[in-house]
Amino acid sequence: MNDTEVLESVTHHHSESDPRWLAILAARAASEKKATDPKVLELGELIGVTDYFLICSASSSRQVRTIVDEIEKSVKGTLGLRPRGVEGLSDASWVLIDYGGVVIHVMSEEARAFYALEKLWSDAQLISWDEVA
Repeated sequence: MNDTEVLESVTHHHSESDPRWLAILAARAASEKKATDPKVLELGELIGVTDYFLICSASSSRQVRTIVDEIEKSVKGTLGLRPRGVEGLSDASWVLIDYGGVVIHVMSEEARAFYALEKLWSDAQLISWDEVA
């Protein structure tokens, strides 16, 4: 299935307000721009403010910005959604994109290793985003 077919599947078969599909769409967009090891975590009852985290990293601040731009473009183009807020673009070592039900962390490799969000949220369920149609 090519990217266009995947996006059409996400758009036509799933609710636009479904945060799981937004997280998967964002992970695929990040992967398109060569993000390092994108992980979608389902937080469930672990945290009250969001349902999913997408955590990924990049080798440079320029790549962080490129990934952020691609995620925003893909989500807006496919689901018609804009983020509630974007923080951290000025230095681009850790950019947080808030879509309400999904919070996206695009980090430098150094920031990701230092803050170790995957370890902090190790009780969260890991979603296999690259195999879902």
